[in-house]
Amino acid sequence: MNLKDVEKLSQTKGFVISSMQDMEHEQIVFCYDKPTGLKAIIAIHDTTLGPALGGTRMWNYDNEIEALNDVLRLSRGMSLKAAISGLELGGGKAVIIGDSKKDKTEALMRRFGAFVDSLGGKYITAEDVGMNTKDMEFVRKETEHVTGVPESLGGSGDPSPVTAYGVYMGMKASAKYKWGSDNLLNKKIVVQGVGNVGENLVKYLTEERAKIMIHDINKERLDSISKQYGAEIVNYDNIYDIDMDIYAPCALGATVNPDSLNKLSCEIIAGGANNQLENEFRDSNLCAKKGIIYAPDFLINAGGLINVYSEIKGYDRTHALDKTKNIYNTTIEILKMSELENMTTHEAALKIAESRIVSSRKS
Repeated sequence: MNLKDVEKLSQTKGFVISSMQDMEHEQIVFCYDKPTGLKAIIAIHDTTLGPALGGTRMWNYDNEIEALNDVLRLSRGMSLKAAISGLELGGGKAVIIGDSKKDKTEALMRRFGAFVDSLGGKYITAEDVGMNTKDMEFVRKETEHVTGVPESLGGSGDPSPVTAYGVYMGMKASAKYKWGSDNLLNKKIVVQGVGNVGENLVKYLTEERAKIMIHDINKERLDSISKQYGAEIVNYDNIYDIDMDIYAPCALGATVNPDSLNKLSCEIIAGGANNQLENEFRDSNLCAKKGIIYAPDFLINAGGLINVYSEIKGYDRTHALDKTKNIYNTTIEILKMSELENMTTHEAALKIAESRIVSSRKS
């Protein structure tokens, strides 16, 4: 290793530690395995309330810094999600760097499972973007610290339907607060991203006879879902210019930012994506100034976490759905708190989640 390499490594270490301090992470684990090509990062944010549970995302990141930033933000979001949902869990997340359609193998997933197992239960994994229940089955061969395995193995299976149900509950609660009724009949709703969560959300909205518009980079999936549910495909380069009542981001994060907010005509933002706000405080304030109700993502997309948490306790689908249904009431509570205390909805949700973590540390 030459001097330049040593300097670069030193700078990277400084960046990692400062990033951990900024977001108060407990531990970051970098995983590499030459035979399988595995490159992964596991981020454990906070274990005050319990073991850190959060899914593994496989994504073809442009570089390792981008992957690290993603896993840091996502893991922090899981801590908030668990806290605001009243679960005895901490927050964690993992990312595997690679193309899930080309690079994923059973050997790679099992090697990742071995890394998870080495943490001794401090981190429990599950599926996320680029993963499925079959992948979790491979991980399960190397560790018991995994949820979301197939129902045939005693697991809860795909958590997406429950995640979508929670988003749907948060959306209805936001509508009730904004318009006095949670009926979504004829409401113009843009669902950006129709993966597993987005599709299930479209299903719920179809049953309400909302006017659904869908957008995704996967044209084949767009066509399939449009045909199945009668949703309108929007192919605009900039979907934020569309006339809509509700914007539902269900793909990757940071789509709520000054540029998009300058164009959006919606009155509610409620979707399943994580980290929807590019900058939490700046963009939540911009939403408030425009009169847009922002349903905090770490609250309304918590259904999937609630679902896999119930798997740990002995899976009961009915119980998981009942607890997810309560997202409606919590959303109303946060919207009222936001108005009464003159703070953004994001700040109100953050206050509730962080207060539970702090109270638990003191007890």
